[in-house]
Amino acid sequence: MKSWRTFVFLVVILDVVIFLVVWPRAAATRPMSSLEQTSQKQQTSQEQRTPTIEEYQPKSTLVTREHKIERAKFPFIDIHSHHWNPTPGHVEDLIKGMDSINLRILVNLSGGTGEELRKTVTTMKGRYPDRFVVFANMSYDDLNTPGFGKQAAVRLEQDVKNGAQGLKIFKDFGMDLKYANGQRVHVDDPEFDPVFEKCAELKIPVLIHVAEPSAFFDPWDYSNERWLELKQFPGRARPPAQYPPFETLVTERNHLFAKHPKTNFIAAHLAFHGNDLQRLGKLFDAYPNVNADIAAVLAELGRQPYSAHDFLVKYQDRILMGKDIYEVNEYKWYFRCLETRDEYFDYYRKRHAFWRIYGFEVPDDVLKKVYYKNALRLVPGLDAKAFPE
Repeated sequence: MKSWRTFVFLVVILDVVIFLVVWPRAAATRPMSSLEQTSQKQQTSQEQRTPTIEEYQPKSTLVTREHKIERAKFPFIDIHSHHWNPTPGHVEDLIKGMDSINLRILVNLSGGTGEELRKTVTTMKGRYPDRFVVFANMSYDDLNTPGFGKQAAVRLEQDVKNGAQGLKIFKDFGMDLKYANGQRVHVDDPEFDPVFEKCAELKIPVLIHVAEPSAFFDPWDYSNERWLELKQFPGRARPPAQYPPFETLVTERNHLFAKHPKTNFIAAHLAFHGNDLQRLGKLFDAYPNVNADIAAVLAELGRQPYSAHDFLVKYQDRILMGKDIYEVNEYKWYFRCLETRDEYFDYYRKRHAFWRIYGFEVPDDVLKKVYYKNALRLVPGLDAKAFPE
């Protein structure tokens, strides 16, 4: 009897050992099913692979009030748009989009000069004389001819007679434009003084694009906040071997402003000081003839809502509404920033901003100046009756 109990006890002990030691090892070594293998591969892949910056699209869990504004509170003027050689059909499409968002007047900065300008004015203002403005551009075909500046001023005066209401200076001025001997045309080159003086005489504004975002002049490394844009568009980089430094261009630009105090300038893209509003404020303080548009730099203002609000209130007479790339469905981000205090929402173009932005709602009297009153003051020939007091 005693031996029987001993035998049973040993059998139980053996079963426990098998369960605790042998069976797990056997289970671990048995072939996995295809479903188990797939699951393990997916888990390993997810654990080991780091997403690229383009792939990483985190969805915010923040719950807060949202205002999806599809139409501006007041009719507005877009001072910064580009439409090269528009067709009548394109103009009709523009009008439909403009009406849907309360865009009263669109300024086409790409009017060209001579016959090209005449055609653009006819096409855009023929049926809608009060809805469009066309700016002239300079031709550099005779840049190396003696007396170029005076001749360019004569052409500009004729362009104004043909319907131009301003002059647009493109970004190649100061960076890529060169004389035949290879010398870079400086932004404050005295050869162009007759052109800017002619603008003062004709009382037309100069919307001028000088330089690029300062980050484009910095090394393209992982500390550059515009890394993604430079990856997607390498040609936007401004390496020192090919281009003057950002500060050189800004210095030349400021000298140009100082040389022509009677000429009204509109610095495109917040003069590329949207990331340093104190510096932009000093620019305004130093040069009463300088204004700026907010085209394509909304992300700069949207990441500093308190500073942006205070800046717009302080310099409310100097800032103009502008968009740059015309896409009717993207204006609502501008409305949302200018008209609401919404928090932490995505910007519409990731390469401009990997950060979220905020609304910096400004008072109605400030909003009216940004939307239309400042443009009415600077651009001749606009119909003020189409806008509220």
